[in-house]
Amino acid sequence: MEHRTNSKEKAFQHTLKEPVTISGAGIHTGRSVTICIKPAENNAGINFQRIDLAEKPVVKADVDNVIETNRSTTIEANGARIGTIEHLMAALMGMQIDNALIEIDGEEVPILDGSSQVFIDHLSKAGIQQQNAEKIYYNIHNNITFIDEEKKVEMVALPYDGYRINTLIDFNSPILGTQHADLRDIRDFKNLIAPSRTFCFFHELEQLIAHDLIKGGDINNAIVVVDKPVNDEQVKRISKVFHKDDVKVSEAGILNNLTLRFPNEPARHKLLDVVGDLALVGFPFKAHIIANRPGHFSNIKFAKKIKEHIKKYKYRQEIPKYDPTIPPVLDIQEIEKTLPHRYPFLLVDKIIELTETRVVAIKNVTYNEPFFQGHFPGNPVMPGVLLAEALAQTGGFIAIPRNTKDKYDTYFLKIDNCKFKQKVVPGDTLILKMELLHPIRRGICEMKGTVYVGDKVVTEAILVAQIVKRPN
Repeated sequence: MEHRTNSKEKAFQHTLKEPVTISGAGIHTGRSVTICIKPAENNAGINFQRIDLAEKPVVKADVDNVIETNRSTTIEANGARIGTIEHLMAALMGMQIDNALIEIDGEEVPILDGSSQVFIDHLSKAGIQQQNAEKIYYNIHNNITFIDEEKKVEMVALPYDGYRINTLIDFNSPILGTQHADLRDIRDFKNLIAPSRTFCFFHELEQLIAHDLIKGGDINNAIVVVDKPVNDEQVKRISKVFHKDDVKVSEAGILNNLTLRFPNEPARHKLLDVVGDLALVGFPFKAHIIANRPGHFSNIKFAKKIKEHIKKYKYRQEIPKYDPTIPPVLDIQEIEKTLPHRYPFLLVDKIIELTETRVVAIKNVTYNEPFFQGHFPGNPVMPGVLLAEALAQTGGFIAIPRNTKDKYDTYFLKIDNCKFKQKVVPGDTLILKMELLHPIRRGICEMKGTVYVGDKVVTEAILVAQIVKRPN
């Protein structure tokens, strides 16, 4: 049975265990193309690389790089473009792969069977690998809506502790009717949504062929809905284009007697497209998405609104939550067992969070601090250098070995990009966060530090220190 983690548990980023190679034709260009999906490092995200071009440019899979949404989603940057990325992006999202490099030797991802199933199969065979980096999910703080009156599109993202999508399609078609699809958990994507193939109407197919827009189209990689009368001449013309002798219209109104994988397969495919396009937001987020008559154009417009919302609130979510009623991980007595500092130079009161790569400490600033006697008397302001020192002491809990009889000292080697954004005064409670940037080597520790008061950043810096064992 699949283990499903509780939403409150810490989540980690994932990549592939080994590379995956897939070949096929692009539906619009008809050209054969090969992609190789490779593992990528922590926090890399999803990137495409055009290895057929001289400079081998990389294009990040991000909504800001979308340049076209006509029947598929195309991204472009650094002089390179990649089209029809939505089915692959949906597969990566469905497999919860956060970091991957996709090498591609053409300008369009292969259409395969018109669904995400082939991608899912290959990714599943390669295996998924957990990485040693936390996956931060961002929350929706209020309803986010997108409405296109002309196309009768309505999309909304609701605050929700999970990732759920509902889609509704209505093309006023006697064949399709009104269809609904629902994905209650992204982990169900591979079974319930991934097999759903793209679809189009017969009259659209004729127009696409007339304009030479589906050179890689095949009768078996799309559901063709025949909701208007067609004659034998039209069917023969389609047969010739697809090099098939047995093309015909079934009683169900589907070309070539194609057997539907689900009764509502078109609605499920629209949901698949929503998953793939919203993966371009670039941030993992939790929401309940309701999409009425979605399409690539509206999906991308909606994705941009979601990204703007997340960026607006992003820094607030990164602020550690401090509840003074909850017992600390380490109190002042335990702190003194690790740090070599003592009053009046001990600038950490308690540790509220501690992992191998991240530590959060609390410092209560009072009027009785000894440095206030001589630093701006009558206008007490905590010296900036002591804020940097407080961060360094906080970082010591990652760098200095604990539960050992040996004693260690820490020495500054370098401080980069140090910024003081707000003054600290008596009565402030400092939340000190330090995050390890690289594994500690030869006692050298590099960390990113941030000091918060309430929901405001007061100080941030990159600190490099050396950990030295005291001689016995």
